[in-house]
Amino acid sequence: MSPIGLVRRLSLCPAFILRRPGGGQDPRNRNTYRQEENMSFQEEDLKNGSVRLSDDEKSVVIIDQTRLPNHLVYLTLHTPEEIYDAIKSLAVRGAPAIGICAGYSMYVLARQHQDLAYDAFHAEMKKEGEYLNSSRPTAVNLSWAIKRQMKVIEDHSAESVPDIVQAMKEDAYNIHKEDIEMCTRIAEYGLTLVKPGDGILTHCNAGPLATSKYGTSVGPVLLGKERGIDFKVFADETRPLLQGARLTSYELTKAGVDVTLICDNMASIVMKQGWVQACFVGCDRVAANGDFANKIGTSGVAILAKYYGIPFYTLGPTSTIDMSCPTGDDIKIELRDPEEIKKKWYKEPMALEETKCYNPSFDVTDHSLLTAIVTDKGIVYPPFDVNLKKLFG
Repeated sequence: MSPIGLVRRLSLCPAFILRRPGGGQDPRNRNTYRQEENMSFQEEDLKNGSVRLSDDEKSVVIIDQTRLPNHLVYLTLHTPEEIYDAIKSLAVRGAPAIGICAGYSMYVLARQHQDLAYDAFHAEMKKEGEYLNSSRPTAVNLSWAIKRQMKVIEDHSAESVPDIVQAMKEDAYNIHKEDIEMCTRIAEYGLTLVKPGDGILTHCNAGPLATSKYGTSVGPVLLGKERGIDFKVFADETRPLLQGARLTSYELTKAGVDVTLICDNMASIVMKQGWVQACFVGCDRVAANGDFANKIGTSGVAILAKYYGIPFYTLGPTSTIDMSCPTGDDIKIELRDPEEIKKKWYKEPMALEETKCYNPSFDVTDHSLLTAIVTDKGIVYPPFDVNLKKLFG
C-alpha cells in the first residue's frame, strides 16, 4: 500500500445513465463495470490523501510533491506565507488538491483570528483569501474554495466568530469529502469508456496526489485495477516540471499498473503504432463552451489524437467548470519562471545564460478536439455549450 492509499474500494450509485446525443447508450459501456447501490465513505480517506488537516487542527499537512518520487516529505503549513509558497511552488498541485488545501487553509487561518469582532474578522479573512488566490490564478478550484469559505462567513454573520470558525471547519471537511465522492464517480464513468487491455495515454498528473482517492484522469485505471481490469498506460513525462515522470508513473507503479514512461515528443509514435486507444487528461478550468486549460502540452496531445482518430477525454469534477468563463480565450494563463526550462533539473544550465525562455504553465485545448468531458455527474458530449448548462440546470 502506498502512503496515500492508492487503491481501496469505494462504491457508488450512478448519477444517471450515460447516453450519447440522440439517446443511444455509449457503445463502449460494458457490463464488466459494476456500479453498486450505495456510496460508502471511509473517514480514513480524509487522513490518507496528499492534503489533510493536522490532528491539532492548527495547520494543513501536505505531501511535498516537488520531492517525489525519491523522497516522501510532509510539510506543515500554518501561515498565509507558507500556504501561498506551497501552492506557488507546486508543493501542492492539481486543481482539486489545491481546492482542498484552500478549504482547510481558510479554516486554519480563521482560527488565528477568532478573537476579533465580526467586521474585523471578515476583513482579515477577505484579505488573506485574496492573497492565497493570487498564488495560482488559472486553477479555478482555488478561488472556488476560498469564495465558498467566505460565503460561510457571510451566511453566519449573526453568529459569534468562534461559531463561524466551527462552520468553516465543517465546510472544509465537506470540500474534501465531496472531492473523494466526485473522484470516485469520475472513475466509474471513465471506466465505461475503455475495455480491458486498452492502452491509455495520459499527460501531467491528475491522480490521488493531485486530487483525492482515485484521482481524475487516472481514476478509471486505478478503479479498474481494483476490479481485476488491466490497462497499459503511457505516461508523458510532461516538461518542464516532469509531473508525469515524477508523480503519475510513481502512483501507477505503486498501484501495480502496467505503466510506460515516455518523453512528451514520443506521444505521436506510440499513437501511430496503435498502442493507444484513449487519452485521459485532467483539467484545471473548463470554459462554458468546452474549451479547457490543463498542463502545457495537453493541446498538442489532443491534436495528435484527433489526427490518429483516438478518443480524447478530459476528466474533472464539476467544480472545475467555470460557466462564467465563456471560452478558453478568457482563461488567464499563468507564466512561470523561465529558468525552470534550462536549469530546473540540471547540474549545469542546458542553454546559454542569455537565451530567452517562454514558460506558460498551461495551454487551452479547443473544444473541437475533445470527445467528451467526464464529470462526477456524468459524461458530457458535444455540443458542450448546450450540454454543460444541463449539469447546472
